[in-house]
Amino acid sequence: MVDVAEVNRMRWAARRGMLELDLLLEPFVNEHYAALSESDRVTFERLMTCQDQDLFAYLMQRVQPEDPGLARMVEQIRLATGAPR
Repeated sequence: MVDVAEVNRMRWAARRGMLELDLLLEPFVNEHYAALSESDRVTFERLMTCQDQDLFAYLMQRVQPEDPGLARMVEQIRLATGAPR
């Protein structure tokens, strides 16, 4: 079971400077983060260290992350939140 403090920490990490990112990341954390495997939670935390402009490019499919783990996490977020294709 995922600790409530961890979910809250990721909820704050998902709050970004761009509304577009907030609309994808916050619902993902609220609805899906706790169900992720431990390795996926670590990957999500790494993704949250990326710059906003990089996250936006990844989530809008303008750029593919070089790291395969991050690319997989981005796709999970896109699928879970119904991000535009």
